[in-house]
Amino acid sequence: MSDPLARIAAALERLAPPPPASANPLAHPAYLWSGEALAAARAHRPLPLALLTGIDAQKAALVANLGRLAAGHAAHDVLLWGARGTGKSAVVAAAVAAVGDALALVEVAAPTLDGLPRLFDLLAPVPRAYAVFVDDLGFASPAEARQLRSLLEGGAESRPANVRLLVTSNRRHLMPRDLEEQGSAINPRDAVDDALALADRFGLSLGFHAIDQDTYLAIVSAYAAAYYLPFDPADAVGWATRRGSSSGRVAWQYAVELAGRSGKPLPNA
Repeated sequence: MSDPLARIAAALERLAPPPPASANPLAHPAYLWSGEALAAARAHRPLPLALLTGIDAQKAALVANLGRLAAGHAAHDVLLWGARGTGKSAVVAAAVAAVGDALALVEVAAPTLDGLPRLFDLLAPVPRAYAVFVDDLGFASPAEARQLRSLLEGGAESRPANVRLLVTSNRRHLMPRDLEEQGSAINPRDAVDDALALADRFGLSLGFHAIDQDTYLAIVSAYAAAYYLPFDPADAVGWATRRGSSSGRVAWQYAVELAGRSGKPLPNA
């Protein structure tokens, strides 16, 4: 007679839904990772790289690094940090698209970071390069960051050669500014070093800084020219003033507003 617990376990296994099938990792320009499977990103329309204004040095460094990854050469993991709305996320998508089909974007939500080893196992044998993108990442304590540190460098399950991590954060070191000693370390400096160790694992660190009004208007002008949208600089400044920010994100939102007023669609909106 079989074990009742074994029969119950077998019955539950039959009732459980099978794991979702992943999308073909060679067929799409961008994917979403659920923690269990890859799904093709729907309506993936990154802005053209040339439209991202005021961040030329960051664009050039990122494209060069991703180009090396796509060619199978040594490449860095990348941390893009800085002020809100300055183009960190937009430049990731645009740069991956600019490199071409040899490179795909895989977006990973921060709550599913514990599924990264499964993602790496899935991507490692595929003859394609992947930029695994974690947007707006931040940790409340060093302990939360240690798993990602081991995946970046030095762990038993580090990422494969055809995969590099691209992470955006409003914090340069991915930690709160008011770091306090965790536990009862004999040397308080040890706690600080532990907290900053994750940011040190990124070979390429790109800063994005708050922009002035002239740069904001240059960004608006680039969008307006690309999509044939007339605009009044004073109106653009008023829009930013009401929003309380003159960022690249606000410039794009103003372009969407202009298109709406003109009765036009925007392909990337």
